Amino acid sequence: MWPDAGVPPRVLAGAPPRVLIVACGALARELVALTRGLPNVDVTCLPPALHNRPGGIPGAVRERIRRRRAGYDAVFVAYADCGTGGLLDRVIREEGVERLPGAHCYELFAGRAAFARLTDDEPATFFLTDFLVRNFDRLVLQGLGLDRHPELLPTYFGNYRRVLYLAQTDDPALRAAAERAAACLGLPFEFRLSGLGDLGVAVRALTGAA
Repeated sequence: MWPDAGVPPRVLAGAPPRVLIVACGALARELVALTRGLPNVDVTCLPPALHNRPGGIPGAVRERIRRRRAGYDAVFVAYADCGTGGLLDRVIREEGVERLPGAHCYELFAGRAAFARLTDDEPATFFLTDFLVRNFDRLVLQGLGLDRHPELLPTYFGNYRRVLYLAQTDDPALRAAAERAAACLGLPFEFRLSGLGDLGVAVRALTGAA
């Protein structure tokens, strides 16, 4: 056992704790930016395509924690619930780690209160992030088979009323691509510059960064 309520000896000696972040690959770019210059923090990412079958997320997270946690003082899971229906939280409890707050990354980027207002205003919203805009063709059109079967578009998106792009960066090229994605889905387009939202808050709290 570590002395002083489980604090590792290296931390007692003044060294920063070594932290492993097990992350969704959809957050990789943002997490790399947030942890740049923090040599005590490592990020390992799982495939973003797990979101197409979220039942696989808990097992993949558990496997990555167990495979990589040796040598770290703390492990943090950079996933929200992400459609696992609470199954990810069971893994979090059993592995003794923490995860990002909220139900999904849209809530994380918008902020909980702002996201609640957005969904109250229009519950039938399809959200985009920088990652989803960059990978729209691969993850949405190809991932859902719409490139091969466009007749399925009403089945997947017929109940949506708008596309809302929660942008992490104010990039005109990404905004134009998001507008094209909305047009492809036949939905009105709205834009909101959210920045990193609660993701930045969570990572700064975890690492002690200013």
